[in-house]
Amino acid sequence: MIGGTGLIGSKVVTKLGEHGHEAVAAAPSTGVDTLTGEGLADALDGADVLVDVSNSPSFDDEPAMEFFRTATTNLLEQSAKANVGHYVALSVVGTDRLLDSGYFRAKQAQEDMIAASGRPYSIVHATQFFEFVRSISDFSTVDGEVHLPPVLFQPMAADDVAAGVARTAAGAPLNAVREIAGPEQFRLDEMVRTALADRGDPRPVVADEQAPYFGVQVTERSLVPGDDAQLGAVTYAQWAAQQK
Repeated sequence: MIGGTGLIGSKVVTKLGEHGHEAVAAAPSTGVDTLTGEGLADALDGADVLVDVSNSPSFDDEPAMEFFRTATTNLLEQSAKANVGHYVALSVVGTDRLLDSGYFRAKQAQEDMIAASGRPYSIVHATQFFEFVRSISDFSTVDGEVHLPPVLFQPMAADDVAAGVARTAAGAPLNAVREIAGPEQFRLDEMVRTALADRGDPRPVVADEQAPYFGVQVTERSLVPGDDAQLGAVTYAQWAAQQK
């Protein structure tokens, strides 16, 4: 489990363990570094599945591309040497629609490398997490106001993201993309307005059709999955109640 000590990775490790699978958390803090390759051979020795939920520490264009290209190259090489039978990577719903962003170009490069590798794989596209709504707000704040486009938005709980990744990892390789999402659709500005109010954050949220989403102009359905997405169970209200 690459990125196995983070928000999603730690939950995936737990969920796989609950279903009788032995999942090993791998991260720099455990001696595994995907950028240098340190510890990868030992971590993958005897593994049936490699799950990568790691993320670039920087969202800037060049560092993100360098991270995903280098890490994915090392993971593909070492997983091939270890004869790992299934490569699972977590990515983002709408990645191919957000390529004006250098970060999403880097995510697309990661996906393309995996798909072109010849290794059996599954890519899980998840919608944004409830846990990151504050980050969206902070990034979109201008002069004390949160400016967001009123487009469709279908966020999900981190627990449901982890469940979707664990379910995919325990199954046969798809050699394709699987989309997972929350059970409810909102307007992005409405979702953030509600979330900020629940947190007691006084910032006003402005519905602005020209406002970008993390620097990218989006359309009505840029951020939501197709009709065949697997939906999580946790609603926003249920998740918010758990945070109190």
